[in-house]
Amino acid sequence: MLKLNKRLLSAAGALVVAASLAVTGVTAASAGSTGSSGTEFLQVMSTSATSATQPVIVRGVFTDYGIDHSGDTVDTLVLQKGSFKVAHSPGTGPQHFNPKTCLNRINQHGTYRIFHGTGKYRGIHGHGTYHVSLLFIAARTAAGKCSETKPPVAFQLIITASGPVRLP
Repeated sequence: MLKLNKRLLSAAGALVVAASLAVTGVTAASAGSTGSSGTEFLQVMSTSATSATQPVIVRGVFTDYGIDHSGDTVDTLVLQKGSFKVAHSPGTGPQHFNPKTCLNRINQHGTYRIFHGTGKYRGIHGHGTYHVSLLFIAARTAAGKCSETKPPVAFQLIITASGPVRLP
């Protein structure tokens, strides 16, 4: 389970950071050329352990949506009016695995930094914290053991993030 868990946690962490960036970027970018700052919130939800992209909804002073392109340490968030990068720390927190049922519960948190905006998000910068809640049931091998390499048979990922952002 360790190999699959590391891959899932890396994807989840990247997703959270990107989502956070998207949320904060939307608020600042939509404010116009006079400059804007404030706190934004985001949520990412996925039911696919194998997809490299996930949908993102951002809300706060402004609302937008888009796609998070996950990376190991930097995600790219592509929204309706531009894009930006989100660098994120590795998540830390508890993980509970039941080898009898193949159920894995992971709750982690970390930090992120927003930069390199394009379009309406040009010049964006910010930072914040994220929380990842990941619940999945691992596939079983032919011998009935929990698989470390097969995609899970059930997967639910929820990432929430928030923090201050500034757009010149």
